[in-house]
Amino acid sequence: MSNKNAQKLNVVIVGHVDHGKSTLIGRLLHDTNSLEDGKLEDIKSVCARRGVPFEYSFVLDAFQAERDQAVTIDTTQIFFSTDNRDYVIIDAPGHREFLKNMISGAAQADAAVLVVDADEGVKEQTRRHAYMLHLLGMKQIAVAVNKMDKVGYDPKRFDAVSKECAAYLQSIGLQAHFIIPMAARDGDMLAARSDKMQWYKGKTLIEALDSFDISSPLVSKPLRFPIQDVYRFEEKRILVGRVETGVLHVGDTLFFSPTNEKAVVTSIESWPQKSDRVTASAGQSIGITLSEPIFVERGHVASHEDTLPVLSNVFQANIFWLSEKPMKVGNTYRARFGTNEVRVSVQSIDTLVDTQDLGKEENAAQVVKNAVAQITLRSRAIMPIDGYVENTKLGRLVIYEDYDVVGGGLIDMSAYPDQRKSNNPKSKNIYKVSHSVTPDMRAAMFGHYGGIFWLTGLSGSGKSTLAIEVERTIFERGKNIYVLDGDNVRHGLNSDLGFSPEDRTENIRRVGEVAALQANAGIIVLSAFISPYQADRDRARRAAPQHFHEIYVKADLKTCEARDPKGLYKKARSGEIKEFTGIDSPYEPPHNPDLVVDTAKNDVQTCVTQIVDYIEMNVLIDAQKQTKGNLRVLK
Repeated sequence: MSNKNAQKLNVVIVGHVDHGKSTLIGRLLHDTNSLEDGKLEDIKSVCARRGVPFEYSFVLDAFQAERDQAVTIDTTQIFFSTDNRDYVIIDAPGHREFLKNMISGAAQADAAVLVVDADEGVKEQTRRHAYMLHLLGMKQIAVAVNKMDKVGYDPKRFDAVSKECAAYLQSIGLQAHFIIPMAARDGDMLAARSDKMQWYKGKTLIEALDSFDISSPLVSKPLRFPIQDVYRFEEKRILVGRVETGVLHVGDTLFFSPTNEKAVVTSIESWPQKSDRVTASAGQSIGITLSEPIFVERGHVASHEDTLPVLSNVFQANIFWLSEKPMKVGNTYRARFGTNEVRVSVQSIDTLVDTQDLGKEENAAQVVKNAVAQITLRSRAIMPIDGYVENTKLGRLVIYEDYDVVGGGLIDMSAYPDQRKSNNPKSKNIYKVSHSVTPDMRAAMFGHYGGIFWLTGLSGSGKSTLAIEVERTIFERGKNIYVLDGDNVRHGLNSDLGFSPEDRTENIRRVGEVAALQANAGIIVLSAFISPYQADRDRARRAAPQHFHEIYVKADLKTCEARDPKGLYKKARSGEIKEFTGIDSPYEPPHNPDLVVDTAKNDVQTCVTQIVDYIEMNVLIDAQKQTKGNLRVLK
């Protein structure tokens, strides 16, 4: 008597093209009595007429023929059953189909079977497929060491291949729960045990699959309800989507990102309609109505206010590239995660991974077909984003070009701060003070206007060295100038901050506000900070846009690391310092700086002269009159 669960276990079966994956699937369907009546006989009859020996891989070929004709078989799923439960095989003939289905959410697997030829062992394509499982966060993996008949069912050969598979999986952060010797063509160790491999005491493939867990609905996670569409039905405005994680109730106050608007759930709509429904949980597709007609559209995400997604226009992703056209810095694509689809540009290719030996190349020029890389993507719009670690449902990314899937992988938000933080003061009953001393009056006294000259660049690029020399030179010319340096402010004003993305953001926010106050007081301010995030520098500009000038102190990582004046790169490389910019934390060069000084190509004095000339051109009274107010003339 069947004792099957209501849920199906989704399984993806991958491996080198010649290692017997299709034969395994065909035999699996036969041995579990999951083929339609007469299907096997039909295929055998066709083989006889053609004069070719029967192969179980022909079962999958027959399914493919039906798919091509759009007859009876689903485009991505093949069903089979054991005595314990039902299964869905996610059929993925190649890299592209596999990644497209897995990443886009068309079929998210609970478990994977990696097929390896006992004679050939682990090949390059095996490693690629295994690495894709790693990228997809797969936790439940069985390895089928197939074609044991080719090696005479030799336990020593099985042991060697097992160790090779286990070592590679472990090196990429995966673990094989089961490694099973098998001759799929004959059904040995698939559904039944084998007299030829009595030395193997472990589970058959079916027993292994039956022991895997079905992913439970993620009700314990924070609520995420991505909006799929907005319907109008009988005077109702219904927001439609699927609850990906968490639970929502009628009466809940939902917070919508990225608009930061709130409203109360007045009803939960479902089809067929249930008038008394008051709750919805992870995995359920529903509609909701709200107490307020706030602006909501596809791609927005509803959550509870105490557990919000990150808002950002930049994020990192670990991706697998599928296109014949290489990905290059500056290229633009469409990216989709959840129901959100946005235009993104490739800001940087941070790390290129060789799936063969796991060697890594930093700051690569391009990502070619079948390559794995960590990249940084940027969009113009602020988006609600969950990293894969925080939310396995919404942290998957698929990349499109000309409506074709060209890559995909997992989103990583660990290196970037939440941009949601409001600049509105928390205090009440506060008012801005109007000064009776005007900027022109201060300029007449000091002989110059105030200004903020923000030096940004990697550690070791020369920011502090240049700032100190520029300060001395301009001070000796009788001008009121002061340097705000990163190390100095962290001894006092920002001594409570660390180096997490959030603390870096707050560090720059505070410095930006202090610099704005000083510039308003008529002081020439030199700010020497790595300030790695463009969004933070833009926020500093907004604090005093009439005074702000962004100066990029340019030097590549290799140059900066060779200088390493404080020994910080050495400590970062050894793991002694974590989240160090340029090593394990990103640096975003300015999009359009007001001035670039290249310290890798020019000596200190040349760079100092460039900065001094630029400052005087923009703050001296006579120079400003000559430029007629155009303060941003030198690029």
